[in-house]
Amino acid sequence: MPDDTRQWRGDVTLIGGSAEGLLARVSEVWHSRGVLGFLVWRDLKVKYRQTLLGVLWAVLQPVLMMTLFGIFFGRLAKMPSDGVPYPLFAFAGLLPWTFVANAVTDSGNSLVTNPDLITKVYLPRICIPLAAVIAGLVDFAIGLGVLGVLMMWFGQGVSFRVFALLPLAVLMTMVAMGVGTWMSALNVKYRDVRYALPFLIQLWLFATPVIYPTTLVPARWRPVLLINPLAGIVDGFRSALLGTPFDGHAIIASIIGTVVLLAMALWYFVRVEQSFADVV
Repeated sequence: MPDDTRQWRGDVTLIGGSAEGLLARVSEVWHSRGVLGFLVWRDLKVKYRQTLLGVLWAVLQPVLMMTLFGIFFGRLAKMPSDGVPYPLFAFAGLLPWTFVANAVTDSGNSLVTNPDLITKVYLPRICIPLAAVIAGLVDFAIGLGVLGVLMMWFGQGVSFRVFALLPLAVLMTMVAMGVGTWMSALNVKYRDVRYALPFLIQLWLFATPVIYPTTLVPARWRPVLLINPLAGIVDGFRSALLGTPFDGHAIIASIIGTVVLLAMALWYFVRVEQSFADVV
């Protein structure tokens, strides 16, 4: 693959192909962090522009889903919830899930909805899907505050495990970056991804222990469940916030799966990004 060639002619920069390694690309993103911050701010403004409720949508989506799950799975289906009120159980799982689902959708479509940033402006192109993921952290923070209010309402205390939230949030963000970056690169070449992504995310929901506890899965099938890196992360959030049983093996599986997923996604993105301007 040809090296990245950049020639300057006056005020014009000519961009050739790219074969920079992953570490070099990380360094390039760091040096372009001002541009990344601008893209994050732009995505936030666009997301809630001309909306009646604005950032309240960040609260309504998980709250409404929690209400529906509480009625159908908590009351009617009597779904077990590891000894905590089912609404709290569901919301603690929906919090990371909603962030990942929205971040993957937004970042997966980010390149095809911003063709001018690819064809007319030079910036590390990976900043475009990354900005969509980072912007979603604002909604996540709002949702975390809502969960805190719900925990006080149900009289649920917290323990020292709450300090695990930060590394779990980092893992959650890495999963969203990995899947979102991969989907964004595929979406440029195969526009079917744009239409298949909502369906795939729905399937992913049921493959993640959001509405049910991991203990409900038979022991022989749990290794299959843990192939999904988000499974251990969701369990970890519940353990950190609600004191449900902690599964160290699930967390280790999530860490390994997340690192492998993100590395493969970045490798693929770097490998194919030189063709984006030709097909976007």
